[in-house]
Parts: sequence; C-alpha cells; structure tokens
Amino acid sequence: MVTTRTPAEPTVDVVVVGAGFAGLYALYRFRAQGLSVRVYEAGSDVGGTWYWNRYPGARCDVESVDYSYSFSEDLQQEWDWTEKYASQPEILSYVRHVADRFDLRRDIRFDTRVLTAHLDEDTMRWTVESDRETVTARYCVFATGALSTAMTPNIPGLELFAGETHHTGHWPHGGVELEGRRVGVIGTGSSGIQSIPIVAEQADHVFVFQRSANYSVPAGNTAIDPETRTRVKATYAERRRLSRESGGGSPYNAYPTKTMDTPPDERRAAFEARWQLGGVLFSKTFPDQTIDPVANDEAKAFVEAKIREIVENQEVAERLIPKDHPIGTKRICTDSDYYRTFNKDNVTLVDLRDAPIDSIDANGVLTTAGRYDLDVLIFATGFDAMTGSLDRIDIRGRGAVALKNRWADGPRSYLGLGVDGFPNMFIVTGPGSPSVLANMVLGAEQHVDWIADCLAYLDEHGCVAIEAMPRAVDDWVAECNERAAATLFPIANSWYLGTNIPGKPRVFMPFIGGFGVYGSICAEVATAGYKGFRVIEGDSR
Repeated sequence: MVTTRTPAEPTVDVVVVGAGFAGLYALYRFRAQGLSVRVYEAGSDVGGTWYWNRYPGARCDVESVDYSYSFSEDLQQEWDWTEKYASQPEILSYVRHVADRFDLRRDIRFDTRVLTAHLDEDTMRWTVESDRETVTARYCVFATGALSTAMTPNIPGLELFAGETHHTGHWPHGGVELEGRRVGVIGTGSSGIQSIPIVAEQADHVFVFQRSANYSVPAGNTAIDPETRTRVKATYAERRRLSRESGGGSPYNAYPTKTMDTPPDERRAAFEARWQLGGVLFSKTFPDQTIDPVANDEAKAFVEAKIREIVENQEVAERLIPKDHPIGTKRICTDSDYYRTFNKDNVTLVDLRDAPIDSIDANGVLTTAGRYDLDVLIFATGFDAMTGSLDRIDIRGRGAVALKNRWADGPRSYLGLGVDGFPNMFIVTGPGSPSVLANMVLGAEQHVDWIADCLAYLDEHGCVAIEAMPRAVDDWVAECNERAAATLFPIANSWYLGTNIPGKPRVFMPFIGGFGVYGSICAEVATAGYKGFRVIEGDSR
C-alpha cells in the first residue's frame, strides 16, 4: 500500500524559528508590514533562554532598562523594572507581557521542534518540517539564540549516578529541593557563578568543581527607585541613541584616555567606578583593555586584588584567580557574593587542574585525588554557543548542501545575516555579528529591522530572492578574523571560539568591531542596494 503526503502544505511568507526576544520581535515587525508569519518554539511558552534557564540566581548581566525592547515607546513607559539587573522571573514576565500586549501568541506553535528546512531551488521557497507539521515559506529566519543548546560533558559513569542530575540550562520549572543535601556543581562560568551562592544558602554542603577559573564582577544590584525610573523613562530616546552608537549596546563609553596614559590614581578611580557599576562592562573600562597586554595586566591586577581582599583563605583565593586568559577575553561574569561564598564552612572548592574528574558512580564524583559523595549533581557547563541550535536542524540550501557541512571548518556568513548558497534565509544575532558581545535585545531589533526592510525592498522591486555572494562572505570572514586577531581575545580558550565543545573548529565567531560600527556597516550595505548580496528578479535563478 502506498501512502501519500497531504497534497498541499500550508504556506506563509515567513517562518521564524524561536520565540525568544528575537523571534517575538520578528513576528511583530513582519506582521506589521503585512506578511504572514509562523513561529516555531520548542518550549511551552515564549522567552527563549529566559524560559529554560531558571536556575537559582539566574539574572541578566546587562541593566534591565537597557535589556528591553525599544520599538514601542508605550511599552517603554508602561513597564516598570524593579531591579538594576533583572532576575530570570522578571525578564520572563516581561517577555510574556510583550507577547500578550501585541497579540503574538496566535502565530506561535509551542512545543514544536523544527527538524528540517530545505530550499526548493525551482520556487525559491523553503519547506520547513517540524515534529508536528510541515509548512512552506518564502523566507526562513532563524532566531534560535546564541546560548540555547545546553552542553553536558561526557563523563564516564554519569548514567550510574543514583542522585538527581540537573543542567542549569534546563532547570525544572518547579525548582529543586536542596535543603540538607550534598550538592556538587560542575562548572564556574556564568551560570555556576550566579547559582553557587544561592545553592550554598540551602544545601548542607556544596562542592564546587572548577576546571577553569573565571573573572567575575559583583552586580552591585539595587532596587530601582521611583526617581531613577522616572529619569530613565524621560531620557529613553537619548539612552537608546547612545546605546546604538556604543561598542556594546549600552549607554556607556570607555574612558577617554588609554590605560597607561591615565595617571595611576585616576586609573584606579576609573576601575573602581566600573567595579561599582557592576556587570560585564568592567572589560570596557579603558579602550585598549583587551588590545594591549600591559593595559590588560592593570585591569587584572585590580580585580585580583579585590578577590584576595574578599576571600579569607588565600590559597583558595589564588585558585579562584584565572591563570589562563587575559581579563575580558572570556565573558566577565556578574555575581552576587560569589567570592564571599567561599568563606562559608559548607563550601569546598575542588580544583580540577590538580585532580581532574575521573568518573561518576552511583554515589558521586571521583577525581584522581578522591571521592565526593553527593545527593544532587548540577551541571553548569554552558552551551554549544552561536551555532549549536543551527547544527541540530537539517538546513539545506542550493544543491541540497547542508549548512552544517558548509560550516564544517567554522561558521561563514556575510554580516552574520546571510550565507552564500542559502537564498532567502537569514540568521538573527548569529556568528559574524556582534551577537553575544553586545546587548542582545537591541542586536535582535537591529537585525530584524534590517531583514524586514530587505523583504520590503524585494517586494517593491519585484524580486523573488536575495542571497549572500561568496566573495562578500569571504571578505567578511576575513575582516572578522583580522579584527579579532588585533585583540587579546583569541588567546583565551572560550566559548566565543567554540573551544568548550570537543571537535568544534577553533574560530572566533562574533564580530568584535563594536555594535555601533557594525550597525553603520549594515546600513551602508542596504543603502547601496544590498551590496554583497545577489538580488534575484522575477523567475531568474
């Protein structure tokens, strides 16, 4: 008996994959210009990374008034952030509010994972298959997020552990009972550094398994008082302008002089001001901080002195100080009393540089130096960043070439937006764009606005497709590499280069030239009639 597929799949103008900040705004923006849109989301609700990452202490490291949409002045004025650095529950509430306020849910298919996206070269349309339905679309937009594919290391015996295991990137919605339990946390990146102080308040004992120490700056988190809230709302237009022109998408600029050109007392005061400001911006205190090794050493010395001052046991302090990378070349973490947590009697730092993990058995973790009996094991081991979610979808362009194969030696794109051989496909805040080096919300808006304007241009000019040209991709990849090579960033084995994933090519993935510079480049490309893209008219292929 021969079975046949349904004769016709539903057709829309745009398929968007992902319903986080980027996907929601894409839906809003495309719908506003009269396009039909369908959004697919693997989770049961909107929010993206803020839907999945519910671990204790989860918090944004960009100020809440900046890590928010700018497209609606009414939205900016009506929403009241309660804290300088918003927690995961508050961010998720905000995203849900946006989805409801702009009636976005009706075009989103939740609990739906996209499996394949294949180009039909004859029609220049994409067929997108999920685990629930298949749809065809003129355009395919991947808003899958830079940090959305959790990575659990392959440790021998993990399946034998009799206790509970959890990954910070897939935390149970109902929470985890930690009272009176022995807890192991593997990983001291952002999620580990944020969660460990909270876990230590609840657990009987916490064993922190550290392979690579990371620099962290206290959040200095405070409630937003009415005066501050009023002032921010009154000056939002200027704040957003400064953010778009800045290097990182926030309204802060580096000190006007280079590190060593600044008198010592003034230099220390500048570092102290950024330390008190809190968050990732410490790495941008001076303009040459991640370029000049001498300048970087000054920043390191300041932070390392802070760590030694906070941590009472100086042997522990030294182990918490990174020895393998310049400060800022891995993302500086934002914490709430992380270093002070190691002064507690119920917290033990296990330095895996001295005694690596050998295996896991039913009772806990075995290192080369001994056993640690545990009731709960938490993996704070991060993500397959920037390309992980795309790699897990079978995306095929011209000649049925898979995107994963095209990117076997590292991601290649033009502006981080388009890929040669994949017409009518766009990526939001992906590799080749500022992405994780900038404010992701404003980055998503910038990309989606650019894509929306591009689609309007195609319709106005009677075009059926747009495709990045190979030479433009080659030139952009070269420019991104050259800019990165002029900094200290490639020295570090960071997830910016994919080094946390075994077998992943070591390539610096973001555009490091700054958010404002990047925005100007994208605008110039569009103004020049989408220079570097092949615009396909009518039925020509």
